[in-house]
Amino acid sequence: MARKLKSDKLLFLATLLLVGASVVMVYSASAVLAMERYEQPYFFLSKQVTWAVAGVFGLAVMMRLDYRIYRQPTVIWTALLVAVVLLVAVLFSPPINGTRRWFSLGGIGVQPSELAKLAVILFCAAILERRMDRINEIGYAITPIAIVVTVVCGLILREPDFGTALALGLIVGVMVFAAGLTYRYLLGGALVMLPVLYTVVISAEYRRRRLLAFMNPWEDPLGDGFQVIQSLIAVGTGGVTGRGLMGGVQKLFFLPEPHTDFIYAVIAEETGLLGATAVLLCFCVIAWRGLRVSLRAPDRFGAFMALGLTTMLTLQAFVNISVVLGLLPTKGIPLPFVSAGGSSLLSSLVGMGILLNVSQHASAEA
Repeated sequence: MARKLKSDKLLFLATLLLVGASVVMVYSASAVLAMERYEQPYFFLSKQVTWAVAGVFGLAVMMRLDYRIYRQPTVIWTALLVAVVLLVAVLFSPPINGTRRWFSLGGIGVQPSELAKLAVILFCAAILERRMDRINEIGYAITPIAIVVTVVCGLILREPDFGTALALGLIVGVMVFAAGLTYRYLLGGALVMLPVLYTVVISAEYRRRRLLAFMNPWEDPLGDGFQVIQSLIAVGTGGVTGRGLMGGVQKLFFLPEPHTDFIYAVIAEETGLLGATAVLLCFCVIAWRGLRVSLRAPDRFGAFMALGLTTMLTLQAFVNISVVLGLLPTKGIPLPFVSAGGSSLLSSLVGMGILLNVSQHASAEA
């Protein structure tokens, strides 16, 4: 019998530490860039603080809303409908750096794919709760999930945003695997997807160049390999204790957009191995405590939702840090809670709020 507990303190603390690090490091990484572009050194900092305050408020609200309201069909289908409408609408927005991932809503930049991830996790959790006992009946349990994921990922790919679409597919894969789907179906699905993924990668020239740069960035050090090389230089020159806050060099127009997807490189350069490890440990705590919440959730819906949210946050962190360290090809996936970016920060904090609410209802024993 589940009993009411307080929110997971370690999970909450790790989140606040990352948000605090975000405010400090976004300013450090962007002040010179903001001065150059806008003649306002606090330009990106003020935006990040605004989103952080909004996100923490959203987290506080979600912590107090019983997570079981999200299993209601009205909530799930409304979230999916809004996400799909926004994903379609963004395709008609003006391109930014050759992509259509954001559009302005009342002067505020919105990235629909962030909402779509949360909506799909809620949908999958609700389906798996009801159909888990017949999970290997593909037509009954998996087909509805496959249809929704295919539509959402297809729209995200049209932006184009291959990294987010792939991450969403992996999140759902983890959820259905945890529900008991036999490995034969998972392996078969992976084999079917391989040629599709290959086709998607080679169909765009910039993806092919990124893949080649990943395999040998030094072949084109001033072109496609430039960002990875500068990131590795930043990480390597940080040493154990770093150059000190505001003391980084690579952010001074060497590392492109250092306050967004490559902010972990700035952290490594300015705070060294100690600071980079501390950030990594925070995500390890989120993974540990999030999985613990999933295991101790009082019902299947809470368990699957907690698993999906934990996977979303930690998978994005793993991919982002791996890209910064040159372990994966460059992808536009931000570091949750840390990278500059309003939609990502807000959706991550809202997702964490839901996860913390599940932890309040978790049973005392796994």
